[in-house]
Amino acid sequence: MNTSRHFPFAPTRRSFVGLSAAAFATVALAACGSDSGEEVDVESQNVGAMDDYAADTQFKATEPIQVSMLWTDWPEVPVEDTWRLFDHIKELTNVEITLTHIPFSDATEKRSLLISAGDAPTLIPLVYTGEDAPFVSSGAVVPMSDYVDKMPNFQKYVEEWDLADMIDNLKQEDGKYYMVPGLQEVSVPVFSLVIRKDVFEEVTGAVPNTWDELHEGLKLIKEKYPDSTPLADGFEGGALFNFASHAWLTKGGWGFGDGSIEGPDGKLTYVAITDEYKTMIELFRTLVEDGLLDRESLTASNDGSGAASVAEKFAAETCFAASGSSGTAIEFSQALNETVGEGNHSVTLIPPPAGPAGEHVEPRNFWHGFMLNSQITKSEHFLATLQFLDWLYYNPDAREMLRWGEKDVNYTKAEDGAIELMDGFSLDSFNINTGAGTDINVDLGFSTFPAESTESRELKESYSTPEFVEYIDNVLSTRTPRDPYPPKPMDETELEQASLLATPIKDSVDTATLQFIMGERDMSEWDAFKGELEAAGLPRYLELLNKARDRFVEANG
Repeated sequence: MNTSRHFPFAPTRRSFVGLSAAAFATVALAACGSDSGEEVDVESQNVGAMDDYAADTQFKATEPIQVSMLWTDWPEVPVEDTWRLFDHIKELTNVEITLTHIPFSDATEKRSLLISAGDAPTLIPLVYTGEDAPFVSSGAVVPMSDYVDKMPNFQKYVEEWDLADMIDNLKQEDGKYYMVPGLQEVSVPVFSLVIRKDVFEEVTGAVPNTWDELHEGLKLIKEKYPDSTPLADGFEGGALFNFASHAWLTKGGWGFGDGSIEGPDGKLTYVAITDEYKTMIELFRTLVEDGLLDRESLTASNDGSGAASVAEKFAAETCFAASGSSGTAIEFSQALNETVGEGNHSVTLIPPPAGPAGEHVEPRNFWHGFMLNSQITKSEHFLATLQFLDWLYYNPDAREMLRWGEKDVNYTKAEDGAIELMDGFSLDSFNINTGAGTDINVDLGFSTFPAESTESRELKESYSTPEFVEYIDNVLSTRTPRDPYPPKPMDETELEQASLLATPIKDSVDTATLQFIMGERDMSEWDAFKGELEAAGLPRYLELLNKARDRFVEANG
């Protein structure tokens, strides 16, 4: 494994979905590239490619090739030269992966700079839907839709998992899409509410299903544990406002995206000026006023670990519900083992509470996928690279390997599909064989971020706790995904204009949202807040979004 130098910059929490204001802002940098317009004949650029490559088959390059990859360094899982992951991939595929490192802290910004300067490696992973938009006009990244016919695994699972309509919504203004996403057979919110189930059942009699039930339950818990502030976020409001927003059919937090939503008249409006957004804010304001929502957990800077300080509060029994994922639930449980003792508590992830608009969750989602530096289209290995990445990202055996390591070396798989780590191996981050010896994540490089991207339901459940499997079942049986948000791809001029408007408008929303929730600004100033957004250019911003949306509908139906 070859590695290039680290960049001395540090982490911020990235958005999960949608085209963010930050993504808009990168367009001026991205436009510095140039599109050669040269004809690409991928069939003739086939050195190393397999003649008989097909879905669900093992890819192996016919001669050794290299693929350079952008690697985001998580502070808690640094890349080690001893990692088995890359050596094993090379043995299986005849492909050597070389790494260019960027830190978690400013990964999105650093990625944009590398792409814009033409210095990005071939494989640009951890790309969410919409994040390709700023790089379209410059020709800096490959129009992947032109080449997915060379990716049989991708095509197979798009069809089998009924994702074709969602793929169509990836199209940019020119009718092409420039990233391919991670595919999920089942889509449930990654982040929701993690609770002390035993305490809720003991004190309130039930697990809360709605925000009103949660509010009443938190009051009762506060009475029994007067020193507690029973609800927390830990992600600067990003997680909490995101999964909560769907109960009002609005947007918030990490899911705010470009801020647009379809209004009653069928036109796009801005969520922050809607009554639904205001009502959601009023709930959280009341929770703060009642001493039920931890103010610090909405403002403390998140370095990527997010819920670390909240885990301490869970352990001290001063917090009993918080934003988190299945991994967060494990973290909280491990912390409680040290204080109240193993077996004396029950921590679980529950479906996002329902609200005034019903039992809704986010639209069915992709997970992170990848873009390719357009320079690969000049390579004699272009076809082989497409085949390799199709295998790596979408082949079931490759996905299992990325998660679990080497079969019959690190894990066994029974006839019924059940996977177990072998003696001497652990996956501590998922509380599997904890402390058994060699951690397949930290010591070997498996179960890192490439493992997350594409998952069948069976694979997702293979490393999940019984509680998370139950969470998947509960979400799928009791919650309704919202309809997909309307696509609105923009041309270069529109993106440049939108980038100038989106950031100050969103900054005003973020500031005012916290001020209202914290009680630092009276709700009587709501109309004044809307006026501030108008003055910041909101009408022009919405005009741009609606124009782009109308054009997309006209072109695609």
